[in-house]
Amino acid sequence: MSATRLLTPVARLLLALQAFLVLTGGAVRVTGSGLGCPTWPECTPDSYTPVAGQAEGALHAWIEFGNRLLTFALFFAAVAMVAVVIRSGRRDLRLLAISQIAGIFGQAILGGITVLTKLNPLSVASHFLLSIALIAAAHSLLIRSKAHRIEAPQVSPFLTVHTLLTITVIAAGTLVTGAGPHAGDADAPRLKIAIATVATIHGFLVVGLILLTIAGIYRKWRNFASDTQRYLIIFLGACLVQGIIGYAQYLLGVPEALVAAHLLGSSLLWIAAWRVRLTQYYTFETNNTLEQK
Repeated sequence: MSATRLLTPVARLLLALQAFLVLTGGAVRVTGSGLGCPTWPECTPDSYTPVAGQAEGALHAWIEFGNRLLTFALFFAAVAMVAVVIRSGRRDLRLLAISQIAGIFGQAILGGITVLTKLNPLSVASHFLLSIALIAAAHSLLIRSKAHRIEAPQVSPFLTVHTLLTITVIAAGTLVTGAGPHAGDADAPRLKIAIATVATIHGFLVVGLILLTIAGIYRKWRNFASDTQRYLIIFLGACLVQGIIGYAQYLLGVPEALVAAHLLGSSLLWIAAWRVRLTQYYTFETNNTLEQK
């Protein structure tokens, strides 16, 4: 198989692994395994892997260690992406591909800081937000590997606001997490803010995002690309499901399973939001169709 044909499947694998890292990070947190490996880069002071009889417990140690191992899988996928991009001659994708490797190194450093600061909530939030940035880059790689670039795109100010509001909603969610009960360890510090207050702010932001998305679907903005509204509808569906999960976990006392589902949903929601934005730059229409326009 040629390097060009490998671009899309490797980019798809990279995006899936970046989203899966968020899910496994959530598993570490809700199972209280955040300090299953209490040192970094080693798991214990004398071993890079979990050892028998750890005070933190074997299960917690292996859950945390498994999350660390996924970072290695991501690194090899990112290296493969760079190699395929170079072999295919796609110079336009090189910076995005290299950013994946740089971001994974950044994740490793932030992961170490998170462990060494005993799961400081701001460090944990930074860890997650970097994943969001890497998901956007991996998604851009995937779309650009198989789509046509729109010449002189007219980017709608609406979509800029939509993307920024989505990021704000996600960032507010990290504050709710930082004040909430699932810290990753019973002794981990918590943000000194009232969870009811920050959860209410987060909820109002979500409502605002839903209303903004509905406005975009029905307003039919003049400079929308041909498939922007279709992806806005997909985003709206993801946003509504995510909102229902978030409200349910609040009512039910933040059960672990719903927390994990909400984390996975945040990744999928962000992928949907970024896809909406990319419609202004890339299309899957053929070159002949573009010329007819």
